[in-house]
Amino acid sequence: MIHTLPTVQFDPELLRKYDRPVPRYTSYPPATELTPEFDPVDFRAAIAVSNYKKTPLSLYCHIPFCETACYFCGCNTVITQRKEIAEPYLNYLLRHISMMAELISRDRTVNQMHWGGGTPNYLSLNQIETLWTAINQHFQFDPKAEISIEVNPRTLNRNYILFLRELGFNRISFGIQDFNPQVQKAVNRIQPETLLFNVMDWIREAGFESVNVDLIYGLPHQTLGTFRDTVEKTIQLNPDRIAVFNFAYVPWLKPVQRRLPEDALPQGPEKLDILQMTIEELTQNGYQFIGMDHFAKPNDELSIAQREGLLHRNFQGYTTQPESDLIGFGITSISMLNDVYVQNHKKLKDFYLAMDEGTLPIERGVSLNQDDIVRRTVIMELMCQFELSKDDLEEKYHLHFDRGFDEYFLGERSELEKLQADGLLHVSHNHIQVTPAGRLLIRNVAAVFDAYLQKKITANFSRSI
Repeated sequence: MIHTLPTVQFDPELLRKYDRPVPRYTSYPPATELTPEFDPVDFRAAIAVSNYKKTPLSLYCHIPFCETACYFCGCNTVITQRKEIAEPYLNYLLRHISMMAELISRDRTVNQMHWGGGTPNYLSLNQIETLWTAINQHFQFDPKAEISIEVNPRTLNRNYILFLRELGFNRISFGIQDFNPQVQKAVNRIQPETLLFNVMDWIREAGFESVNVDLIYGLPHQTLGTFRDTVEKTIQLNPDRIAVFNFAYVPWLKPVQRRLPEDALPQGPEKLDILQMTIEELTQNGYQFIGMDHFAKPNDELSIAQREGLLHRNFQGYTTQPESDLIGFGITSISMLNDVYVQNHKKLKDFYLAMDEGTLPIERGVSLNQDDIVRRTVIMELMCQFELSKDDLEEKYHLHFDRGFDEYFLGERSELEKLQADGLLHVSHNHIQVTPAGRLLIRNVAAVFDAYLQKKITANFSRSI
């Protein structure tokens, strides 16, 4: 089925009305539902089922180290300039990969791999090659696999970039956040414009198939004018994908954010102006709105997957591989199988101890029930395709043998009617369609079907806009 690529209608009044904390829905149930009471036996059983089905694989490798702290960061990182700390972690990481490979059938194909962090290029070239070789020894890759890596442009040179491409990485991502020197100083991430353009030149010279860059709006000292300059320079860089994240100021969850000058943060009205300008500039310059905070060129795999109804979301964000099991290696990484999610230990010492004891380094997890799976499908279809066929859902989960979609989600009807009254949705007998005005508020739309949200403290989530 070919889907029309989504357009966006910017409605400031609706955005203000619905701007509240909601999950980002990189999974359903959200990661907040993972619990330490989870039994790792269930994870092993889920892998066995996937082995039988020969489900393709998506691998994630977490490198947690950064030399300095970025004050906006919400990731799980280890800040140190002692590069020797990477060697023991690499050894434990290799053991973890080997342990997981023993559980996973060799005939399952890897169609996607991503290295994230932290800073993967914290590792030396020799360490990068060692890790790459180990993974390829244990797993079988599809010749057309998407193999991506995040890099910090401040610690890169041309030879490093060329080496990554020669090794086999074909996609790359780096953070810009903001070109403005005052903003960079406030967030402790100084990277001159010349450096960023040099890095992009090296990436293009190396022949990477796709380049993603990240921007963040809502940082200290940002104004409509300064961020317009950042957007214009980003367009000059000509990346294939652009992510424009709303800065989540949550110092009670991320203490490093207390170092930011709170009084310099742009407030609601200006943030909305910045967001509107960004959407207009990117869409008028050849980028397609994918969803939430992601944009891509029309010939990019994300845009193609969305047109074909194959776009998906997992803990890495939007992905083109909807039927893959995500397997995470290293601390804090998450594995996502059909009906089981697990997260590894977040602290090095706990991760190392589990490995020394010969046990899977799982800190928490969750097993999904049938209702979770049904709701996950609804949420992911809306998040990725902006539409849902009630008939398809009824057929897929045999709801018509018991009760149809409308009866199954009877408790959600009043909320859906409110969204429709505000112009965010069109709801018909057998179809739900998100309107252009509703696409920027897709998290709010998805939240209607979240059976866990009403029980959670919403301050744990970032605001929708």
